[in-house]
Amino acid sequence: MTDTHPIETDGAPRSDNPYSQGVRAGDTLYVSGYGPVDPETGGPVDGDIQAQTDRVLENVAAVVEEAGGDGLADVVKVTVYLTDLSDYERVNEAYGANFADEPPARVCVEVSRLPEDVRVEMDAIAYLG
Repeated sequence: MTDTHPIETDGAPRSDNPYSQGVRAGDTLYVSGYGPVDPETGGPVDGDIQAQTDRVLENVAAVVEEAGGDGLADVVKVTVYLTDLSDYERVNEAYGANFADEPPARVCVEVSRLPEDVRVEMDAIAYLG
């Protein structure tokens, strides 16, 4: 691959698994999926689904910023994974507060389970041009 490199930051949770926190390919950044994990403790944050959604988006923003971007303002696509679609409206409230001006394209799917049994995870694509 040409013009690609992994992005690593202490501002988002690290993993022992074989993947990068993000990969920059030219002006595009692909951010790995993040749950509501505190990068300092390595464990899921306490709180309701809205607090968990905020933590997920903080993790995504940290990777974008490490890659030279402007946090969530540069995100153009998000995939949301929920273990229970009854959380959808409350996730939307927190999500909308984080993407108030120009929300990115988005997909939301219900999944049977997420790592560490968290209730929400998101991955993202950002444009850093």
